[in-house]
Amino acid sequence: MIPMTDREFAELAEFIKARAGIHLKAEKRAMMAGRLQQMLHDKGMTSFSEYYSFLRTGGSAAEVALLVDKISTNHTFFMRESEHFSYFQHHVLPELMRRKGERDLRVWSAGCSSGEEPYTLSMIIDEAVGGDRSGWDTKLLATDISSAVLETARRGSYGAGAMKDLPDSWRKKYFEPLTEGGYSVKPHLRSQVLFRRFNLMEERFPFTRRFHAIFCRNVMIYFDHATRYKLVRQFYDWTEPGGYLFIGHSESLDRGLTDYRYIMPAVYRK
Repeated sequence: MIPMTDREFAELAEFIKARAGIHLKAEKRAMMAGRLQQMLHDKGMTSFSEYYSFLRTGGSAAEVALLVDKISTNHTFFMRESEHFSYFQHHVLPELMRRKGERDLRVWSAGCSSGEEPYTLSMIIDEAVGGDRSGWDTKLLATDISSAVLETARRGSYGAGAMKDLPDSWRKKYFEPLTEGGYSVKPHLRSQVLFRRFNLMEERFPFTRRFHAIFCRNVMIYFDHATRYKLVRQFYDWTEPGGYLFIGHSESLDRGLTDYRYIMPAVYRK
């Protein structure tokens, strides 16, 4: 096993923070060393210093994405933190759909992981419009920094464990059973989610219109205080007046440091 020194951990941790915003504390050294072992062996490298030099001098965006994939934890499931989906379904959507002259719903799942969150939101929207999306622009934007989880999301295939909290009627309506077990998202629902790779640490967000709702749940727990509030300011700028920000239940915003108004635990409004 290739050992990792304190200095090597500090260099890689700083590199990851600068590129992805992820703040790794010293106790994560063993985790990082373990997850990167095979990759270093595959590259014929004998130290983490050699790997760090490679990233600094010749590492492509794909190599940085691979590094982030290796050290990221991507565990989620359908209907996770269901109170958010209930509030979106019973309060946010009806309000948006009552607007006169506007038939677009701009929703962004930021840090969408393997797709369970945006597909859940798309099912809720489909139920709200009665399955008839004609005349409505309801496509969701779903982004993540990890290329690997985005591939999983685009495939839309999930094991039974990820589906356990979905209503039976939704499982039958929006999924097809797979012969090898598990379920696959039906094409008409999959077509309503636009998956893109995007790094939330980008200085400029490449959008043309603001969003009515932004979901960024259980992502900012990996960021330090300064990174978190820089991102929240970006979210605020890209939220429509009256729009919503949903964060994870293990996260919170200092109301003195954001212009968002507190609505309920982990839900804020511009």
